[in-house]
Amino acid sequence: MADDAWDLITTPWHLDEHLPNFPIPATATQVVPPALPSGPVPARMSLLHRATTDAVSQVAKPLVLSGDCPTSRAVVAALQRRHEDLAVLWLDAHGDFNTPAISTSGYLGGMALAMLTGRTPGLFDDTLGLRPIPDTRVVLADSRDVDPAEHDALAASHVRRVPADPAAITAALDQLGSVPVYLHLDIDVIDSAQLPGARFPSGPGPSLAQIEECLAAARATADLAGAYLACAWLPEHAGDETSRQTVSRLTAALGADFAWREPVRS
Repeated sequence: MADDAWDLITTPWHLDEHLPNFPIPATATQVVPPALPSGPVPARMSLLHRATTDAVSQVAKPLVLSGDCPTSRAVVAALQRRHEDLAVLWLDAHGDFNTPAISTSGYLGGMALAMLTGRTPGLFDDTLGLRPIPDTRVVLADSRDVDPAEHDALAASHVRRVPADPAAITAALDQLGSVPVYLHLDIDVIDSAQLPGARFPSGPGPSLAQIEECLAAARATADLAGAYLACAWLPEHAGDETSRQTVSRLTAALGADFAWREPVRS
């Protein structure tokens, strides 16, 4: 597929927590977190997501670097303003398919893909205008670490699960047809041995090189409307040189090249 220049955007937070050491590319637009009132975490997240949707709506081809997965709902809502139909390629060690009803921890970051497919009604306000993505438009790659109830929910869905393998991803994207694709990658899909400081390490998995090949395959096969890297390191590791190098390699596989801005140490 033809490639246009990526518009880099950063959302330096995890759920409702600002990440002061989050790595920022020199050419990126940083979504400035609005003032957050005290109150429930979903309500605070809704304000962050609205700011993100506004920022993403103003660019042609967003590549978002974020500290969590749920902010993806804001990016998808923005993409839906210009694309009537949209598919999702989700690369993650986890399924992110929990809901408040089945989650054993209540962790909102483990519900991000369920949010996109309309399985968490009432969790957030509806000001984004997010439309549920049909299961048949979702490809979930790897997902080696899922909870029992989450496994059952995925089995009962029409989400297509594939290994994090370039050929499998190419085949799955070909089956989607010509619909524009939102590509989402959580760095924890990479083998934990190559991810020092990961927030949720998931043990042995595909290598960084293999994930680079998966991204290159998606770039070559699909019409990528937008992409998103969930940089899910622990806050003190988010700006490490090894973390930056990982992000640089992943974004380069998507055709993006940039220099880093020096982090602001808290």
